[in-house]
Amino acid sequence: MDTASAPKALRKTLHDRGMRMTPQRQLVLDAVRELGHATPEQICQRVQVIAPTVNITTVYRTLDLLERLGLIRHTHLGHGAPNYSADEHEHVHLVCHRCGRMDEVPCELLTPLGGTLRAEFGFELDASHLALSGTCRECVSQSVPKESE
Repeated sequence: MDTASAPKALRKTLHDRGMRMTPQRQLVLDAVRELGHATPEQICQRVQVIAPTVNITTVYRTLDLLERLGLIRHTHLGHGAPNYSADEHEHVHLVCHRCGRMDEVPCELLTPLGGTLRAEFGFELDASHLALSGTCRECVSQSVPKESE
């Protein structure tokens, strides 16, 4: 969905479910779209630039509502707060637990795992917005002792 039609789509979705459009809801959705992947705290900071009286509780409630409406989704990229995104892109996040680096790779890389899980456990893997924790190439190379040591 392009950003020009986003306010109309949100208004219609809310109206269809008996809810009303509020400036706070639109500001939170706009912030999620502008930031890409962002924590509730980052979203709140962005919203407060325009509306300083909006608090973190309002942001959390709005994020929950927008996710239930299917307008945004969240991913846990580590031990901290979830990250929210409005993008329709699908990818797997590789999160380095040493340096915090985050890379995105295609979901198709997990197709063999999905097949195994389906065949052995009857489990359908949804890898559309998943985070895997590990160690990035740079951190691995820094921890390998040199041959001369």
